[in-house]
Amino acid sequence: MTSSPPGWDHEVDILLAGSGAGGMAGAIAAHDAGLSALVIEKAPRYGGSTALSGGGIWIPNNPTLKRLGREDDPEEVRRYLRAIIGDRVPAARLDAYVAQGPAAMEMLHRVSRHMDFSWCPGYSDYHPEAPGGQPLGRTIEPRPIDARRLGADEEFLLEAELPSPMGLWFTGYEGRQLLMFRRTWSGKWMLRVAAWRVLSNLVRRRHMKTLGASLVVRLRLTMQDLRIPLWLNTPLNDLVVEDGRVIGAVIEREGRPLRVRARCGVVIATGGFDHDSELRKEHLPELGREDFSAGARSNVGDGIRIGHRAGAALDLMEDAWWMPSVRLPGGSVFPLVTERCIPRMVIVDQKGERFTNEAAPYVNFVHTQLEGGHVPAYEIFDAKARSRYHFAGIMPGRPFPRDWYTSGLVTKAGDLGELARRIGVPADALKATVRRFNGFARNGRDEDFGRGDSAYDHYYGDPTLPNPNLDEIGGGPYYAVRIEAGDLGTKGGLVTDEHARVVRADGSAVEGLYTTGNASASVMGNEYAGAGATIGPAIAFGYVAARHAAARPVPTR
Repeated sequence: MTSSPPGWDHEVDILLAGSGAGGMAGAIAAHDAGLSALVIEKAPRYGGSTALSGGGIWIPNNPTLKRLGREDDPEEVRRYLRAIIGDRVPAARLDAYVAQGPAAMEMLHRVSRHMDFSWCPGYSDYHPEAPGGQPLGRTIEPRPIDARRLGADEEFLLEAELPSPMGLWFTGYEGRQLLMFRRTWSGKWMLRVAAWRVLSNLVRRRHMKTLGASLVVRLRLTMQDLRIPLWLNTPLNDLVVEDGRVIGAVIEREGRPLRVRARCGVVIATGGFDHDSELRKEHLPELGREDFSAGARSNVGDGIRIGHRAGAALDLMEDAWWMPSVRLPGGSVFPLVTERCIPRMVIVDQKGERFTNEAAPYVNFVHTQLEGGHVPAYEIFDAKARSRYHFAGIMPGRPFPRDWYTSGLVTKAGDLGELARRIGVPADALKATVRRFNGFARNGRDEDFGRGDSAYDHYYGDPTLPNPNLDEIGGGPYYAVRIEAGDLGTKGGLVTDEHARVVRADGSAVEGLYTTGNASASVMGNEYAGAGATIGPAIAFGYVAARHAAARPVPTR
């Protein structure tokens, strides 16, 4: 933390550190409120974890849902959040999210010609059976967009480590259909659409982006239109504080430090501590400390450290947006979402036993994994499952790459006993687990863990079956895939109030300092309301921070 000797190299009304959804939406909101804004990003590319994400947004009562007649009573939304989160998050923050999230989305639609979203019908809230939960879901996603519209800025968009082959593009909703091309007519149709898109891209030379990348493109285009500057390769190094109030920051640009005066405030939107081994070891559960994170590589907790030095309290540092994952031989982490919902498989621990509903929401799945010591786990499936269903980027019926076997990620055997021996679990236990599961599959109900009871489970299941998540595991060869306790990013960070102001342990605000996204202690507490419950709050509280900063009196010196 730096004191305030005279002299500034640059001045702006609001400085936002981080170029994910929270930082960019906050900058757009600041411009709309009449403030000058500057977004800085320490990485050479912009977008952060948002660009690598599925791009879903969980903000009930947003303009897209309203247009479709999917409005909610705000009290029902609050009831749902209170039911799943409990008292882990102050009611005032939950109320601010419910009220200001829709306002943030309305602002984006009003000021930008680039905002275009669609509803994901059937992608239910993650706990649809809870009071106020919605089985049809409240998640929206950005429509595809051609990144060529960015001009020179396209070169600096953060790209996923595993790009789609031949420029293939599809939305999350379409991808769900495509993955069932061996099972459904809609899947077969999407396969034809996908082939047409590949050919179309070759002819039209489009650079189509979907999911989180599409959202980032839309936000960056809006910033271009509004002439909001974005400085890459520009880390936030420290805050400048005067009389307990944050009045600016020390940043680094082109290899030299710059002092930036931020007349109305600084917003830390730098992400979590996903890839910082020191903070992971200090705060996360022992079995979740190894870095199997799919968050942006630049997320190392620096913003959290800087805010903490300024007096901010920390919370939820022991938790993350957990996600069962596999580490591919090249080092990439592949999150397992759809793979845990398919029939003809079980996930077992080192004892060869199931320990939870395999299709459960991913945060809950890994919570159970960590609490019970079920790390690593193994997904066991048969030859027919391999021929029918996608797994970790490998399409149905395609062989797993050779290095998946040599690395130990995948094990294959002709019978369950041999498979058990090769992965080091008791053969009798694994065989008994499969027999018991097959009995449930025949009867149509998982009596141990309720797999397939929830509308959430069904979304990525096989719709051709009576229970989309249950079918008997049949003949070999059999496969076992090693599953780690991964994450999409960490949940813990700087504590904030309902105005997105950073607060101290005594509840007093650090004036002039705001935060949003995974640099803040999550408004979701230890839970996950639905797909997009990371990006939704990032946008909402980026907006809240900007509006609050705009309403504060500006110091005269």
